[in-house]
Amino acid sequence: MSLLLKLGWRNIWRNKRRSIITILAVTFAVMLSIAMRGIQLGTYDVNIRHVVELFAGYIQIQVPGYQKNPTLQKSFSPTDRLLAFMRSDSRIVGSAPRIVGDGLVSLRDKSQGALLFGVSPNDERLASKLMGRVVHGRFLLEGQDTEVVVGDKLFENLSASIGEQIVVLAQGYDGSLGNLKFTIVGTVKTGMPEFDQSSVFMTLPAAQELLVMDGKVSVLTLRLRDLSEIDPVKESLREPLGEGLVALSWKEVLPDFDQSIQLDNVSGMLTLAILIIVVAFGITNTVLMSVTERFREFGIILSVGMQPKKLVVLVFLETMIIVLIGLILGNVLAAGINLYIMNNPIVFSGDFEQMYAEYGFLPRLESTLRLSSFLNISLSVLGISVIAMFYPIAKVIRLEPLKGIRHT
Repeated sequence: MSLLLKLGWRNIWRNKRRSIITILAVTFAVMLSIAMRGIQLGTYDVNIRHVVELFAGYIQIQVPGYQKNPTLQKSFSPTDRLLAFMRSDSRIVGSAPRIVGDGLVSLRDKSQGALLFGVSPNDERLASKLMGRVVHGRFLLEGQDTEVVVGDKLFENLSASIGEQIVVLAQGYDGSLGNLKFTIVGTVKTGMPEFDQSSVFMTLPAAQELLVMDGKVSVLTLRLRDLSEIDPVKESLREPLGEGLVALSWKEVLPDFDQSIQLDNVSGMLTLAILIIVVAFGITNTVLMSVTERFREFGIILSVGMQPKKLVVLVFLETMIIVLIGLILGNVLAAGINLYIMNNPIVFSGDFEQMYAEYGFLPRLESTLRLSSFLNISLSVLGISVIAMFYPIAKVIRLEPLKGIRHT
């Protein structure tokens, strides 16, 4: 084997230009594939964290059926056992009870439908980053039950000012209509147009009074240390939840957002597959040319007694040396590119910023050095390279010594 390896190493440099071009092609394909995949996964991660930490949560605890048909009747009172579990589990950074309802907001001669949120300001500080999205005024304070914070677009549509009073009309849990006056103390801008033009945030006690909830909440939102802990935490919640509640991950709470990521992921995978297939054709061409121009040499070697299987191993080793050199160089260069983008994210502005915001994404590209990206793409290139050798090796196997010697 050592002799065949030495012969293979020498053979690939018999035509330096062709070998170097093939190595560079493999290097470029591997580098580009890993860099693109790293940027793709890194951008997904930062956008998922942005969305779930902004308000949606990593996990939401609800009554079964609430996600498909959210009504006040599908509310619940958190048990002491459930609250104790959430406080004791180190994987849970914070939890926040919320009430969600519909209402009508009026200011002077203007009225608009609104999505009402009853929140606990102290809990929201740990469970979400909503407070960091305040653009005017301030966020709610615990105990200030006559204050509201509204979406930035709703604030503009109402032509409101900080400090003005609005009237919120809503149908309660028992079917009765109620209304309360609130003072606007701030506005929030999440970057999601539909959310910003309809959301009204009030304290949990104020929402319970307005909607006659009597200690009930619509959802419990959990913030975790990492996305990878969602499934383990959901499994741990089975017993504390009992039969009356379910734990839904962000994918189940935000199916449209998850589907948009999956669609983009599939398109990215197809692009990488096309790139790798193009490289496979290049490898096939290189190996086939190398084998064909040495038919006379192979015929002489076979005629003096060399076994055909050793000739096949020789061709295989030559190809693997070229591919492995390209893989090593490509991985090193891709790691450098991904590391640079991790430290220097690409930030978009102008039309691109608006386009990203429309789909709920942050207008920037980030990257990651996730081991799976390097491993999966390297194995894919290696596998497609082995497949690319089938045709050239088949010609070597069928080569007869006399025909090889006579080949010109």
